[in-house]
Amino acid sequence: MRGAVDVVRGAVLPLPDGGLSEPRDLHLAGGRVSAVVPAGARPVAGRVLDAGGRIAMPGFVDSHVHAGGAVFDPAVQLALLRQGVTSIVTGADGVGYAPSDRASLLWASGYFAGIDGDHPRFSGGTVAELLATYDRATPVNVGVLVPHGTVRHLVLGTAQRRASTAEAEKMAAIAEQAFADGALGLSTGLEYVPAAWADQAELVALARVAAAHDLPHVSHMRGYEAKAARAFAELLRLSAETGVATHVSHLHGPADTLVPMLDAALDDGHDVTFDSYPYLRGCSILAMVALPTWLPLADPDATLSAIDAPALTLRLRAHLAGLDDLWPRVTLAWVPGLDPDEDVAGRPLTEVARRWGVSPGDAALRVLRASRLRASCVFAQPPTNSEESVRRLATHRAHLGGSDAIYQPVGADAAQGRPHPRGWGAFARFLRERVLESGDWSWHDAAEHLSGRAARRFRLEGRGSLVPGSVADVVLVDPATLADRATYDAPRVPATGVDDVLVAGVPVLVDGVATRSRPGRALRPGGPDGADRA
Repeated sequence: MRGAVDVVRGAVLPLPDGGLSEPRDLHLAGGRVSAVVPAGARPVAGRVLDAGGRIAMPGFVDSHVHAGGAVFDPAVQLALLRQGVTSIVTGADGVGYAPSDRASLLWASGYFAGIDGDHPRFSGGTVAELLATYDRATPVNVGVLVPHGTVRHLVLGTAQRRASTAEAEKMAAIAEQAFADGALGLSTGLEYVPAAWADQAELVALARVAAAHDLPHVSHMRGYEAKAARAFAELLRLSAETGVATHVSHLHGPADTLVPMLDAALDDGHDVTFDSYPYLRGCSILAMVALPTWLPLADPDATLSAIDAPALTLRLRAHLAGLDDLWPRVTLAWVPGLDPDEDVAGRPLTEVARRWGVSPGDAALRVLRASRLRASCVFAQPPTNSEESVRRLATHRAHLGGSDAIYQPVGADAAQGRPHPRGWGAFARFLRERVLESGDWSWHDAAEHLSGRAARRFRLEGRGSLVPGSVADVVLVDPATLADRATYDAPRVPATGVDDVLVAGVPVLVDGVATRSRPGRALRPGGPDGADRA
């Protein structure tokens, strides 16, 4: 099917009372929903998509996904669409492609090689120039955050120190331009470098810019699990001092601690939201997970020299010895630079260590040397997290959906890695677990958690619902076949149950197969994004 759809015929819609409507026809025009009427109430003309009683949902918004470069890969596009994801917010965790010069872009792409990878069409520049690479270039809509770490690298390089007042002001000026160019918020990654070296004054300077644009501070906090309460308190202090709204990235951990913390913040008047994913394992670069921040982690050459420096041996050994509880929970996801015959992707680190005849700590160092710190890993979260904690967070009033998907490696190198399955299954898993199995969410709740709340958080006007006037990002869900099929052993398996998806009225998924249409727009806060026909 080519061209835009004029009518989605015979869909049922989620209702605020938790039920589903009688069959409705959605009439579309100019990339938007023009009318929602009882099925057959108006003559049907033009191109018709027969919903056949499936549930029509507003296109899902992935509020935390590392697909800023991977989104050009057809397999990644299919992974998103088969879950009903039509809009993504990129640049999370304080690292992104813009604003940047050539050196900062190379740093960001290298530091997050195992997370974001390279952007195949961008060589550095402004947020406006980065957004232009997405406009009508992919089937999904793409927005970006202002990445604090990349901005800091622009001003301070890899320096491990506090910013001066002048340097903080310079970062704020860069952020101001990025917001003017269309960024959706400010992201910080306070467990990553160089952002980990930022103090309150630096963060306040940047958060004030986000607040002035009525956009959120999106933060990978300075710690999770046992450190979550203290880290969250830091974000609330920023909010109190600047007025910025707070959004916590991939919140997880003991709900007995986190839920009262969130409730208290909301009751005190803080504008707080968070995203979470429905899994008990995380994924990141091994360098962040295993190495201490006193190493110069933002500079791979310096870090690799420091690892082998005799003067630091005892200190590094003491650090690694303190990670005995971590090693059994780590599985290697991708180790670029290591001979593929080593066959380590998807293998537990302890298994690789035994094969190599070394300790887990030494195996980690070998992996980091071979990959020049680019290796990624999947890791089980501490036992303090649980299925019940995941469930309580997913049903919280401040929750919205975010996969934290990491797709690297992509393209011809895809077979060399075994990433976390959340990129292929998180949104389908949310629907299966929360709607079909537990009944925690109605279908209306699902539309709110996975679309409406994110649209409001990032001021994506016209998205997040299917009322007349909305952008016609439409997902048809078949509950009878809905399933997430990606596993840790076989992560790159698309979900089932979503076979037809429209973006701005244009079919981008038909009968489960991606079309060649590229109606996706660069997302900007506020005003219309030109969601006209592609």
